[in-house]
Amino acid sequence: MPKLRTIIVDDEPLALNFLRAKLSKIPEIEVIAECKNGREAIEATMELAPDLIFLDIQMPGVDGFGVIKNLQSDIVPLVVFTTAFEQYALDAFEVHAVDYILKPIDEERINRAIQRAILRFETEEDILNKSRIIGAIDTINEREKKERDVTRGTSTQNPNTGNIERKIIIKDRDDITLLKQTDIEWVDAAGDYVCVHAKGVTHIKRSTLKNLLEDLDPTIFKRVHRSTIVNLNYIQKVIPHAKGEFFLKLGEYDQVKVSRNYRDVIKNFLTEI
Repeated sequence: MPKLRTIIVDDEPLALNFLRAKLSKIPEIEVIAECKNGREAIEATMELAPDLIFLDIQMPGVDGFGVIKNLQSDIVPLVVFTTAFEQYALDAFEVHAVDYILKPIDEERINRAIQRAILRFETEEDILNKSRIIGAIDTINEREKKERDVTRGTSTQNPNTGNIERKIIIKDRDDITLLKQTDIEWVDAAGDYVCVHAKGVTHIKRSTLKNLLEDLDPTIFKRVHRSTIVNLNYIQKVIPHAKGEFFLKLGEYDQVKVSRNYRDVIKNFLTEI
């Protein structure tokens, strides 16, 4: 099989150097970029479209989870997290088939992760990568919420939220956010979840893309990919891409890919403004 084009991401120079040294000796791996933070990781993934990324979870600014949440599902590569998380979090990753290496990093765990990545690369569709990671994040959040409820001796009731016009309801642990639709920049699907991007924050909502689209204002929200919806008001630039596709620049960092099947949506929008 061809080498897996790989990006490594860690804010700790020693960890980055160690990963580079070990991965350079593995014939199935080609390291194509190194990143020191989440923003660099997002930009490198968008530009280079790697097959695999070794991604530190705990980084200042945009952490490892934030990197995944800010990438379109079809662009998310296979992910090996490097983490110091507690065992319950690791159990969640195991359930959702997300690879991880527990810090301090050792060579045996790297080799195990590489073999899993090779197997997954040969057998799975790209869109599963993000959905499984989001599922793991949701499992972690739910377990933390239950532990807090037990500690407090309380239980959380589902509120009667009603039908709030032009807002989307986001439930995150004990918090409920009423998100204005006009603040939503773009949305992408991850299996049974959607990632709603608004004002630099990514909210995870348990919903299908189809169901969410039915609640959004059809005059400003358009589907541009099988897994992506954009708010037309946030399009800043249209960038041509290969094979009739192109990217939409929505902000300082966000770019989403428009597939050939939906390019007429954007062409019609451009002729109207």
